[in-house]
Amino acid sequence: MEFLIVGYGRVGRRTARILVEEGHDVVIVDNDPDRIERAEDDGFDAVAGSGDDEEVLIAAGVERADAVGAFTPDLNVNFAACMVGDHYDCRTVMRIDEDYREEIYEKYAENVDEIVYPERLGAAGAKTAMLGGDFNVIADLAANLQLTVLEIREGSPAVGKRLSELDLPSDARIYAHGRSREPLTIPLPGTELAAGDEVAIIVATDAAPALQERLRPPV
Repeated sequence: MEFLIVGYGRVGRRTARILVEEGHDVVIVDNDPDRIERAEDDGFDAVAGSGDDEEVLIAAGVERADAVGAFTPDLNVNFAACMVGDHYDCRTVMRIDEDYREEIYEKYAENVDEIVYPERLGAAGAKTAMLGGDFNVIADLAANLQLTVLEIREGSPAVGKRLSELDLPSDARIYAHGRSREPLTIPLPGTELAAGDEVAIIVATDAAPALQERLRPPV
């Protein structure tokens, strides 16, 4: 598969490395000359320019890409890159920082396929490590696993159910849960879900679409 990574900072760089290790093709877009040079030194094809410029993304191959990951610290650039990617039928994944406002989150969440919170997941990993666990083991379990954070929306069949009652794929495991706009924490099986809650679930990559379908409100 072919992937376009916008932003070669900490998140973009690590994501690109993982994708290449799994045999995918990756092109980097960044407007910082030093990061472009770093990406090229790391062996990636890289295009200099802003991720909110459609011509730059076309030069990077968005027309043939399977997905666009926008991981810069600038929400507007990330959103614009995802909208260009969506126009070219790419899957879109957007970074958003922890200090978001609810109305901004809702605006972005409705228009992209996935939102990732590097600071939130990083803090969860640090807490797990300090308690004696190994958060990095998640990445080492298998190449086909992914950690996804999903919002339980109004009308979802999960609303009103305990975590232990969720209809999940057999290999899916709930890692964390959080009430609306609150930090994610280690869940209890008896926790009852409400609209606006978020759950972090580890699931096989090929089972992720089925997982999202089961938790999505009926059309």
